[in-house]
Amino acid sequence: MTKIIKAPKGLEGVVVDTTSVSNVNAELSKLFYRGYEVAKLSREKSFDEVAYLLVYDSLPKNEELVDFIAKEKKYRPLQEDIQKMIIDLKEAHPMDALRTAVSFLGAKKPNRSFDIDTKVNQDKFINLYAQIPTIIAYHYRASKGLEIIEPLERLTRSENFFNMCFGTIPSKEILKAFEVSMILYAEHSFNASTFSARVITSTTSDLHSAITGAIGALKGPLHGGANEQVMYVLKDLIKSNNTEDWLKEQLDKKRKIMGFGHRVYKNGDSRVPTMQKHLELLTSTEEEKLLLKKQKELAECMTKTKGILPNLDFPAGPAYHMMGFDIPTFTPIFVMSRIVGWTAHVIEQTENIELL
Repeated sequence: MTKIIKAPKGLEGVVVDTTSVSNVNAELSKLFYRGYEVAKLSREKSFDEVAYLLVYDSLPKNEELVDFIAKEKKYRPLQEDIQKMIIDLKEAHPMDALRTAVSFLGAKKPNRSFDIDTKVNQDKFINLYAQIPTIIAYHYRASKGLEIIEPLERLTRSENFFNMCFGTIPSKEILKAFEVSMILYAEHSFNASTFSARVITSTTSDLHSAITGAIGALKGPLHGGANEQVMYVLKDLIKSNNTEDWLKEQLDKKRKIMGFGHRVYKNGDSRVPTMQKHLELLTSTEEEKLLLKKQKELAECMTKTKGILPNLDFPAGPAYHMMGFDIPTFTPIFVMSRIVGWTAHVIEQTENIELL
């Protein structure tokens, strides 16, 4: 007789490797990057500092941070050929345009495409770290028929991104909420996109190939695309008079309510309280107050009805909406952050390959 093997769904409970990049303490609902508690990092550090920590395995000294920021600013501009390609893809979903652009950038480095040395990967990373926001902003403007705004070296990474998208620099509250979201989204151990990047890297393929694959995995609504779906859920919920009745109808129809539950956290996503606080600080207009009211009601109803708590996408989606971004841009913003965690894992994987 053939033995029936029951495979765990979503690799739940399967150990594929170990990592020093990040660690989740599920019982205490705490997340750590390189041993530092993320909630504390989000209060005290900039995203540039956290990016450096994850990729270079230590918080930067002042001169190291200055050099890192200077390189990021220098590498922001895109060559004319990739600018044209992004404009040609203006009708595509921004995640498709971003995935294609990253692959294109990798193909422009033929002499280094198979070099997996740590220093080479760190050099490739700083280029992607600088150019991914430019790609997203170019596509954002092109998709709306607006004139492209070039990057400005005098601005921080976050300021420059807002300026390239909207032509203005927002309030300190918006910039802080955006930076916090970047820190919270930067890394989360062996999730689907990170696992994809590590699998590609395990074949001794290059960083750009790994990142291209990771973007493809992140695009899905059951992963990074969930923050987009949260906004569609909330937009539909706002039309209803009673949140409990709306939720019952959705559950009766077996519809998945995005933004809830997590495979790792059992007592609630440790990142939610921080992001929720900043979401509430962004709320000012009557429309935003109604959105926040419905968001809180849905969280309460889901907890009471299903015993399922929100994950980071639940406050992050409406936060990006209040910042002025359209829904299809939410997941590309996630990539602006997670490029850091992906790179840290790619480097760790390549260093493990050399030990085999």
